[in-house]
Amino acid sequence: MKKIIVIFTLILLSFVPSYAIQEDTRPVELKDVILQSEVEKVQETPKVQDIEIPHEKTFSEKVHDILTAEVEKTDTPYHLLSEIATVHLKKGPVESLHLWGAYQGQLGIHLQENKGGYTDWTEGSVNVGIDGKFRSGKEDFRLMVNLQPQHGRNFWQNLPADMYIATNRIPHHRIMFGNSRPPVGVEGGQSPYTLPFIYRSQISRTYGTVRKFGVRVQGNYDLIEYDLGGYSSDTYFRKFFPGVEFTGWVNLKPLGKTDGRYGKLKLGGGINGGQYGSGEFFVAGAYADYEYKKFFINFEWAQADGSNGVAGYTNKQTGGFYSTIGYRISPKIELLARYDQFDPDRNIGHNMIREYTAGINYYVKGQGLKLIFNYIFCQNQGANDSHRFMIGTQVLL
Repeated sequence: MKKIIVIFTLILLSFVPSYAIQEDTRPVELKDVILQSEVEKVQETPKVQDIEIPHEKTFSEKVHDILTAEVEKTDTPYHLLSEIATVHLKKGPVESLHLWGAYQGQLGIHLQENKGGYTDWTEGSVNVGIDGKFRSGKEDFRLMVNLQPQHGRNFWQNLPADMYIATNRIPHHRIMFGNSRPPVGVEGGQSPYTLPFIYRSQISRTYGTVRKFGVRVQGNYDLIEYDLGGYSSDTYFRKFFPGVEFTGWVNLKPLGKTDGRYGKLKLGGGINGGQYGSGEFFVAGAYADYEYKKFFINFEWAQADGSNGVAGYTNKQTGGFYSTIGYRISPKIELLARYDQFDPDRNIGHNMIREYTAGINYYVKGQGLKLIFNYIFCQNQGANDSHRFMIGTQVLL
């Protein structure tokens, strides 16, 4: 029986692969290195107590950051309380909500030659808004209301401001649907919270600075940018769809691929036209802008055969232009000057209005907290000349 067991064991061993019972012939040094590397891997594995948990800033720390922050960028609005007033949601389609408020106010002394003068305090705008981002990361929305009463519009007509939803899924493009400020001219479509002066230019406040309901497509590349849209010709919800209008603006950027070595140059133009009831309107414009380090200069021209701006539709033939020059003498102080000419009716002679403006902007916290001083001399061929001294403030929360 013992012989049978021995023979059976030998047969099993004959089927075992030779490499399975080979002795580890590697040099002792190599085996030690491999063993040491395995030990290091174990030692490198972080322990729970060694993992650094991100520090959640306290409210006082966030306030301290706001007070000590240095903000030099002024071409976009900067909200002081954006970190505190932004809520991140854990569930649902919306990823974050940013509640913000904005205020502009001006104290003005108006002197009209041969007629004395007066002093007044006005609120340029009082806005409250919510900016939201969807969890997809490609869509966002804005709900913004205007709380500043305006003469000629009731509360409900004046209340809706920016109210739109937008998608950025197409590279270099943004598509918006809703109520927004179309680019009827460059300054006419500019945010009120990045304007260089208290007042817009005459062509801008005549043809633009009004929101319309519709669809718009914005594109931005190194050498070209554009903004095209179709809208209802209604303004401030006075009438339900009185007609259709188109607004398109294109800017060329010849220095767009030079990384700013030679400054930034924009050359652009656009049109705004459509129908309001039985009336038609058409506005054409052109623009040039050059920036180099602390210096900038721009020029904008526009002419209209009827227009549909902030005051509503008119069939008057008007036109004008302005030019602005500015220099940032420090990160906080900016000096400005502007010449602005406007013809309120090209069919009537000797009615030109010219405004000469000098200004100083003091950026306490970028556009989030700004102080403004403007002096305006208005030379009016159809009325007495006037002088305006304006002190303004802007707060974005």
